[in-house]
Amino acid sequence: MGDYTNMSGYYDLIMTSGYYDYPKIVNALLESPNFRSVLEMGCGTGLILEELAQRKKDIAITGFDLTEAMLVIAKQRLSVFPEVRLVQQNVTELDLHQQYDVAFSYGGVWYFVMDGVNEPFLVSHIYDHEANLNGWERAAKHIASGGQLLLGVQGPHSNYASPIRNGYVYSQTITPLPHGFHKEYFLDDGHKRLMEQRIDYRTYPFDEACELLANYGLIHQPSASANPQFVRFVKS
Repeated sequence: MGDYTNMSGYYDLIMTSGYYDYPKIVNALLESPNFRSVLEMGCGTGLILEELAQRKKDIAITGFDLTEAMLVIAKQRLSVFPEVRLVQQNVTELDLHQQYDVAFSYGGVWYFVMDGVNEPFLVSHIYDHEANLNGWERAAKHIASGGQLLLGVQGPHSNYASPIRNGYVYSQTITPLPHGFHKEYFLDDGHKRLMEQRIDYRTYPFDEACELLANYGLIHQPSASANPQFVRFVKS
């Protein structure tokens, strides 16, 4: 699972400069009926969980992340919400001694890319295939029977540079790999480089991803929406 220590100090600035629409993400989460517990896989600095905790105060919320520096920020952000539990774990060894009604990842560990032109595919922050299998097995064990796994939907990745707040410029570059792609993130203040982060991602064709997840009892549920926020799986 990708370690985002280098990005952690600037993560909130980048993500809240239009990278994600957090109310829209939580709106989609709240479409899941009658859930009493939720797990975010790869919670980062807690931006999604903050929005969720503000709007849904009667559920148990857990988030985990691999990157300690991200969790330090998340714990500060979410300290006013006693129902939120945060832990540092790797999904490939996940052991929380609990099952959840809903587990989700919106870019944290796994997500889907659907651009309406090419075949949709799953993206993993874990490049090694066997490690992905371990992660799906561990995640499935933490979802109650009849519970849901929700994996976020994003647009295609591309090379670009864009100004954000404070006059900084965020940019990213994509390089193909045999089983995925290499992505580099940069943040610059004029000629001064403030941050750089490099991650290797593995990708899986949509049908293959659904077949692999089905091996762990996670069955794909097609969406009636043309532009869903999540791809939905139900634990058998």
